[in-house]
Amino acid sequence: MMARSDNRVPWVRSGRAGVLAGGTLCSGFLAAVLDEGNKVTILFVSDIHGNWPALEAVLAAEPEHDAVVFCGDVVDYGPQPVECLRWLAENADHMVRGNHDHALAFDVDCGCMRTFREYSFATRAWHRTLLDDAQVGFLRSMPLQNRFEWQGHVFCMAHATPQGELSEYLDPSQWPSRVAGIDADYMLLGHTHVQGASTFGKLTVVNPGSVGLARDHPGKACYALYRDGQIEFRQIPYEVGRTVSSLRAAPLPRDIVEGLVGVLGYKE
Repeated sequence: MMARSDNRVPWVRSGRAGVLAGGTLCSGFLAAVLDEGNKVTILFVSDIHGNWPALEAVLAAEPEHDAVVFCGDVVDYGPQPVECLRWLAENADHMVRGNHDHALAFDVDCGCMRTFREYSFATRAWHRTLLDDAQVGFLRSMPLQNRFEWQGHVFCMAHATPQGELSEYLDPSQWPSRVAGIDADYMLLGHTHVQGASTFGKLTVVNPGSVGLARDHPGKACYALYRDGQIEFRQIPYEVGRTVSSLRAAPLPRDIVEGLVGVLGYKE
């Protein structure tokens, strides 16, 4: 593992993401960090969205894994972006930037679904007051696309589309043309907050779902594993009440908080 000197990003203490001085990701390190010869398990996570209790539940359920792969969106919506971002910086081996990460980092529109826009605006403004400049710099340095090899298989990564667009939602009819020419075994994406996989020729497109704000399994943290050449999708319960309590204690408008509570699937 690459060692970090004390003059690198101070809040990233002992991680695996290959952060250079000033918060710049070392893409060569990301591409070749592991000796895959005796590794067997990859943990795929995406769309954590500041939900630390959900992420904690995933890590408790999967304490043994050889690599962490993150498909974007660690900020917005949830109450604990700093804790989630710190974990990401210290533990992710391969990652890409999501549309919400990009919006906070560069102060631009995230281009999210209309029903979620008010939630994203309000929580992003709050999150920006919680993150320091080094943490924002880390978000800026995350790549839009990534690629790595594992046990003879090639994995490509992006957040919303194979071409690296951040906020586009693809219609099923668009997929054949959008994956044409991709020389890989797996294409990893996030963004939709819905788990699934589809195969186009030799390429399998995988979405691990959302850890922090699942749309297909409210009240659960969703993720995926790659183990012995197979993709396994998981959905596990977590203490949604902890997330709700933190949201209700946050300096956010009441309607924003209660809207997010509904999306989280919380039952009083």
